[in-house]
Order: sequence, then structure tokens, then C-alpha cells
Amino acid sequence: MSKRFDFRRPRLWEAALTAFALATPFVLPVLSGSNETLIRPAIAQEMQKIDTSRLVSIGGAVTEIVYALGEEKRLVGRDSTSTFPEQANAIPDVGYMRALSPEGVIALNPSAILSIEGSGPPEALAVLKNAGIPFETVPEGYDRAAIVKKIEIVGDVLGVPDKAKTLADKVGGELDAAMAETAGRPAGERKRVLFILSFQNGRIMAAGSHTAADGIFRLAGVTNATDDAFSGYKPLTDEAVIAAKPDIIMMMRRPGHDSADAELLAHPAVASTPAGANKAILRMDSLQLLGFGPRTASAIRELAANVYGTVGNVAQ
Repeated sequence: MSKRFDFRRPRLWEAALTAFALATPFVLPVLSGSNETLIRPAIAQEMQKIDTSRLVSIGGAVTEIVYALGEEKRLVGRDSTSTFPEQANAIPDVGYMRALSPEGVIALNPSAILSIEGSGPPEALAVLKNAGIPFETVPEGYDRAAIVKKIEIVGDVLGVPDKAKTLADKVGGELDAAMAETAGRPAGERKRVLFILSFQNGRIMAAGSHTAADGIFRLAGVTNATDDAFSGYKPLTDEAVIAAKPDIIMMMRRPGHDSADAELLAHPAVASTPAGANKAILRMDSLQLLGFGPRTASAIRELAANVYGTVGNVAQ
């Protein structure tokens, strides 16, 4: 005897449950867009499930935030860009953030890895992720919102969202104050600054738009001398250097840079610019200037003071 199917009318609670299940994929996106404050605690709770008792931090700003949150005791490793605060230098170094050795990271037996976006190479990241170690990425960005977001994400991963909110509010207030000081400078009075990432064999690699250098210039009321002609870091021809007409050339602070400055100033294209004629080279700490972390407000003020207060060969 064959089985008969029951075509009775579904009970009310069954119909309601079915309707909810079908509607969920459409309801959740709406909630995430209009009620972010309701969704964030859930995200934070999920991240708290990660064991961060033995943490490897990759990226100078990420490490700074861990220290600023008072959670540095979790750190068992850091990358070579993580040099602030001074205590971070006592933690094992796993190499440069863009040239990581997965074996060196794994050897520290970390319970989790917290990395700034852009770390690599991709092959090394694939090995780390396949090793079964929880791997969290912190988005990179070059404005106020990006800095605050970094703090919030690091706090969520470490399971200390309240401490992160306090720090984010403090840093956000400092950024607002620093930007207010530099925002009023008329466009016609802004100095043109050329950021040179590297100078080797007479070749100049400079910063265009969508770079950390361009981002800090905008916050400090400075004009990027490349005028958005390209994105990222690219080598410049002699003609492009001359056309940029920089008032100041900026480079990163390195030991023994006096001879390097003399070589740069002797470059024919550089010598033809206002910066070359005035020997106006400015050097600053790379992590503070380009890290976009908790110290960015002080970097804005320092950059603005050096650019508009002293036009000359500055080596601080």
C-alpha cells in the first residue's frame, strides 16, 4: 500500500517560521546598512572567539594601536616596520611586512596573526592562512575615517571594543583639531612638495595619488607636486621632475643621509627646481608620517610646521 502525503493546511507557527527563513537573506543586508550599531557587537563577539594570547602583529600602525590599547602583553612577534613605541623593538622581528617569511612567523607558535592590508608576498600569506592560524586583516587607508576604523577593528579582534572606542574618540578628536589648523590655508599659498620614495642610480621614484604620502599632504594643507598625474609610486623622467616644480623635496629619515642629499641636489633635473635651488630637503620619520595610526595628528602638525615654518635643508 503506497504512502499518502499529508496535504493539510500548515499550522500558523510553521508558516511564520518559513516566511522568516525566506526573508532573512533580504532583511540582514538592510539591518547592516541602517543599524550598524546593532550589528557591530555581534561582529565583536565573533572576533573575541579568536585566541589572541600569542599575537603576531604585522604593520607599524597595527602594533602602535595594540600598545595604545594597553594590550601589548599579547605580542610574541612583530614586523620590522613596528618600531614604535621603543619597547616593541624587544619583541622578535619576523621581517619586513611586504617580504614576510612564513616559517619565521610560524616558529613563534602564534595563536593569531593581525596584519595590515597590503602585507605579503601573497605566497607567504597563503602559507600562513593554510597553517590553521587565525589571520585577521586590518584595512589600510589614508584619512581620518581609516585611522578610526583601524582602531575599532584591532579592538574587536582583541575583544576590547570599549577600550577601542575610547581610543578612537581620543584620536579622532586630535585629528579634527590638527586638520582644523591646516584646512584654512588658501590653495594659492600652499607649498608644492615632491615625495621621493627612493633615489637610486639617478632614478627618482615619487608618490602620486592614493598613497600614504599624498594622504598626509592633503591633511597638512600641502600640495602634492605630482598633481594627481598618476596613482601609486612611479619613477619620474627628468622632464616630469622639472615640470613638478616642487618647493620642497621630502624623503624619509635615514642614518647618514647627508651624502645622499648632496647627490640628490646634484641631479640636473632636481637642481632645476625651486627645491633644488634652495636646497630644500625635508626628512621625517616614516612610521609617524606614513603609518596613519594614533600619532597622525602630531605628524600633521609637524609636517605643516616644517613646510611652512622652515624652508631649507631640514633633517630632524
